[in-house]
Amino acid sequence: MTSQTKKTNIIAAINEAIAQAMEADPKVLVLGEDVADREGGGVVGVTRGLSTRFGDDRVKSTPISEQAIIGAAIGAAMLGYRPVAEIMLMNFTTVAMDMIVNHAAKLRFMSGGQTGVPIVIRMLTGAGIQSGGQHSDYLEAWFAHTPGLKVVAPSNAEDAKGLMLSCIADPDPCIFIECVRALGNTFEAPVDVQPIPLGKAKLVKEGRDVTIISYSDIFLRAQAAAATLEQQGISVELIDLRTISPWDKETVLASVAKTGRAVIAHEAVRAFGVGAEIAATINEELFGALKAPVARLGAPFTPVPFSNALEQHFLVKPEQIVEAAKATMKVAVN
Repeated sequence: MTSQTKKTNIIAAINEAIAQAMEADPKVLVLGEDVADREGGGVVGVTRGLSTRFGDDRVKSTPISEQAIIGAAIGAAMLGYRPVAEIMLMNFTTVAMDMIVNHAAKLRFMSGGQTGVPIVIRMLTGAGIQSGGQHSDYLEAWFAHTPGLKVVAPSNAEDAKGLMLSCIADPDPCIFIECVRALGNTFEAPVDVQPIPLGKAKLVKEGRDVTIISYSDIFLRAQAAAATLEQQGISVELIDLRTISPWDKETVLASVAKTGRAVIAHEAVRAFGVGAEIAATINEELFGALKAPVARLGAPFTPVPFSNALEQHFLVKPEQIVEAAKATMKVAVN
């Protein structure tokens, strides 16, 4: 029997996931700037309707203080609650990095496993809407480099809901990245989305010639690139990483072992990025099986520009992914 589906977007999917978790567990809380309905239900409406449904005791609009938001979430988690904390924009996590890196991520280790911090930290980011250099960075590599944190970046509505359900249920802190460009995109998703295991990538399309690996909104551009490559006779295996840390080495390595070629694309600056870690692992594990050097695509090593023309140049484009994949087809490792 075919499961029922509906058209939805990432905003609605995350809202549904949080509401479902709050309905199932009275210990799930929401806090952040303007998250209650009287302030509009979040900067883009992700938490709209939740304070009306569950009350102000469980959905709290906070002062403009990222340290206070994360500090309160950590304290509540230590007392048995499961807070979903919203930091309005990913760049603003810098104000609360001590709380996130030295407290949320480390309390389990420093307490000998006695104190967990089951919080979800939601954050919006992404270039392409002229928000400027202090509002648009993808900083996932910072968090992925921190032991004790899980880092999640969905590309579509179904994954957004399934991953959010898993993040809320997880016993440790999770960073949940939402791309501003993708929030309003319409997707076909199951009516009844189940939790998606963290650390498990999705093999979206099987292929023979080259593996393309991406996540968040750039995955949608990788998907468009794969369609173009198929029209040109290049068979693409397409992987949506979904979880950045821990990333799914098994799925990625199995795919690249089959195709012998890999292209990794992300929005964050290319230098010192997640793509570098994946490329290094592929090289270490599959050196003798590679048919070409691993290709990495990311942004130039510069703050996100405000100028629309420069900002569009900053972002990885589908045609760049196409050219990178075609270049791996022309290079043979001796």
